[in-house]
Amino acid sequence: MQIVGVEAFVLKIPVAEPYLGKLPEPSDTGYFVRPPWQSLYSDRYESMLVRVIAEDGSEGWGEALAPVGPEITAAIVERLLAPMLTGRDATSPRSNWHFLRSLMRERGHLVGHQADALAAVDIALWDLCGRITGRSIADLLGGALRETIPTYVSGLPRPTHEARAALAAEWTERGTRRFKLHLGWGVNEDLAAFDAVRAAAPEAAIAVDAHWAYTVSDALALARGLEQRNAWFLEAPLAPEHLAGHTDLASRTQLPVAVGETLRNRYEFEAWLAGRALGIAQPDVGRTGITEAMAIAELCATHHVPVAPHHSTGLGISLAAGLHVSAAAVDLLAFEYQPTSVELGELRLGTHLHHDAANFTLPTGPGLGVDVDLNIVRTLQERS
Repeated sequence: MQIVGVEAFVLKIPVAEPYLGKLPEPSDTGYFVRPPWQSLYSDRYESMLVRVIAEDGSEGWGEALAPVGPEITAAIVERLLAPMLTGRDATSPRSNWHFLRSLMRERGHLVGHQADALAAVDIALWDLCGRITGRSIADLLGGALRETIPTYVSGLPRPTHEARAALAAEWTERGTRRFKLHLGWGVNEDLAAFDAVRAAAPEAAIAVDAHWAYTVSDALALARGLEQRNAWFLEAPLAPEHLAGHTDLASRTQLPVAVGETLRNRYEFEAWLAGRALGIAQPDVGRTGITEAMAIAELCATHHVPVAPHHSTGLGISLAAGLHVSAAAVDLLAFEYQPTSVELGELRLGTHLHHDAANFTLPTGPGLGVDVDLNIVRTLQERS
C-alpha cells in the first residue's frame, strides 16, 4: 500500500481569551510578549495539521506544536517532506520516520522547525498505518500499559492570586487533584501565588512552571521555598539551553526539576539524563513525533526518570497522539491538561476525547482513535 498524497494545513483560530489568559494590552500584529516571560505568543490558537493519503483512500492525520508561525512548518512539509514520501509504504511509519529524518540531518536540522514538521508527519503516518490495519496506535506500539491517563490542570490563567485560588477551588470541586501554576514573576511573588492556591486546594499536588525566568541562585531559592511547601515539581526554572545550570540546581534540591518541551530527540534528552539535570522528562509529541517520543520514553526508563508529556496549544490530534504515547510509556507520571485547547479541539475539529478533571481515557478505534472532518479543516484554513 503506497502513499499517494501529503497535505499541510495552517490554522489560526480566533478565541475569546488567548493562551494563558487575557492580554494586558491588545496586539496589533497578532503576536506579543507577555512579560516577564520572553517567548512570542499569538492571540489566536495556531497549529499546523498534516494529512497523508494512501492509494486505497485511507488517510492519517498529524499535528505539529506550532503556536507561532505555522506557515514555516507547513512549508517544510510541502517542499521537503511530501515529495519524498510519495510512493513509500503507507504501513511502515518507523521506516518512513528514519528516512525523512535523515534528509536534513547532516545539516543540523534534527531540531527546530524541521523537527516540528517531521513530528506532524510522523503522527499522521502512525494514524494512517493504524487505519489501514484496523489497530490503535497504542496497539501498534506494543500494547497499552494503561487505559486511563492521569492528568493535571495546567495554567489557572487568572490575573491575581485570589482569582487563581478561586479557580483552583472550582477545579477541586470537579475532582482535580493536580495543578501546575505558570509563574516566573520573582521568587517571593511565585511563593505567594503557590500559597494562595495551596490554601484553596490543600490536598492537591501543585507544580510550578517558571518559564525559564531565573538565574541558578534565584531558582535554588524558589526550589527550597517550594520544598518547604511540599510542592510537586519545578518546571523550566533556567534558560532552556543551560544544561550545566540545571545539573547544578538538580543536585542541590530534593524537588524534582522538570524539563523537556524544548527538546526534540533522544540525543538531546540523553545529555540531560546523563548529566542528571532533570528529574521529570516532558517531551511534547507535537515536537518529537510518536516514533521519537517512544525512544525518549524508553531512554528515560533506563535512567529511572518518569515522563510527563508536555501539551499546550495543540488541538485534538496532537493530544490523542500524546495519550497513545502516555499509554505505552513504561514510567508515566501524568499528562498535561490545557482545558482551553482541549475544548477548542473538540469544538472546531470535532476530536472528542473522553476525560474528566483528573484523567483522560485512551482513545479507542484504529489509529489515533479520533476522526477529523476534512471539510472543516479546509474551512478553518480559509478563515486563517
